[in-house]
Amino acid sequence: MKYLKYLTLAVFVLASTLTSNAQTNQEEETLSLDNSTIDNQFEYVLRKSGNFKGVNGQAYEAVKLSTLLTLRRHTIDSLKTVHKNLAETQAIVDTQAKEIADLKSNLSNTQNDLEKTNTEKNNMALFGLQMSKTGYNMLMWTIIGVLLALLILFIYKFKNSNSVTRGAKKALAEIEEEFDEHRKTALEREQKVRRQLQDEINKQKGA
Repeated sequence: MKYLKYLTLAVFVLASTLTSNAQTNQEEETLSLDNSTIDNQFEYVLRKSGNFKGVNGQAYEAVKLSTLLTLRRHTIDSLKTVHKNLAETQAIVDTQAKEIADLKSNLSNTQNDLEKTNTEKNNMALFGLQMSKTGYNMLMWTIIGVLLALLILFIYKFKNSNSVTRGAKKALAEIEEEFDEHRKTALEREQKVRRQLQDEINKQKGA
């Protein structure tokens, strides 16, 4: 029974050791000085460094110079890449900011043109003066009303003048007729007086 218990414990320890070694190997495969992130490279250097204590009892890490130089080179390259990406990003941001400013300017100009167009659409020019459509329509209808009133007045005056003219012509015709009658009567009276005068003259000569 004790043998079985020891055997089980040994299998468990062996399995744990194998699992731990497998995880360690997997982590070491993930951690690399050449094909991993800067954080993983630092972790790799720490894993590969040696521990020792100084004379004052303080703990130190011993790192190979070649490994440290490689890490520094990779770090500098990464920083250069970051700076390059930042510069490119800043250039893109500046370009987009300029495009946004241009778009805002174009939008402002478009809004001004639209307002000007709406103003021109809602207003009419009359004798060089800008008037609203409502004012323009009121003025036009007022002019039309005044002209219509003048036309009605002209027609009334014309009819009245025509009536007066007809009355004057009728009166003139009556006067001319009376004048003809008067002249005819005067002519007959004159002829009668002449005959009487001639008769008197003849009588005087016969006596």
